[in-house]
Amino acid sequence: MDGTAGGRDAEAVSKFVESFAAQLVEAGMQRMPARIFAALLSSDEGVLTSADLGEQLQVSPAAVSGGVRYLADQRMLTREREPGSRRERYRVRGNQWYEAFANRESVLRRWESSLREGVDSLGAETPAGRRMAETLAFFEFVECEIGAMMERWREYREREFGQG
Repeated sequence: MDGTAGGRDAEAVSKFVESFAAQLVEAGMQRMPARIFAALLSSDEGVLTSADLGEQLQVSPAAVSGGVRYLADQRMLTREREPGSRRERYRVRGNQWYEAFANRESVLRRWESSLREGVDSLGAETPAGRRMAETLAFFEFVECEIGAMMERWREYREREFGQG
């Protein structure tokens, strides 16, 4: 990359991408999806093609493909066709965090279901059953709080950014 791209210092952008990606990896995300997400998030339009990503991140098309598939599954990006082309491009939106969290709610519900089975199987009065019941109560609490928090976020977003 040369000195500036779109009025920005390409080296500084690259440094941000790698730094933010490292934080996402530390939080549990796989390295390539983290790098792709950070690159998309830092792009002015929030849209890049596979070729753009490969060039910016200096990775193979296969690496981009796998990372994009993971991010799409997590609802952290969307795929769309480039107008008049068969090429896909990938987009992050302002509400990608909302979508990712909303996706997590279904995961929490599945965990809750498994934990209920665990409590029933182990017996609520056994030490393991009590631990599992407390874990279940925690996830039920978190699910309830996430729902309320998401509603507050929608209201805040509407006030601050004018988007519903």
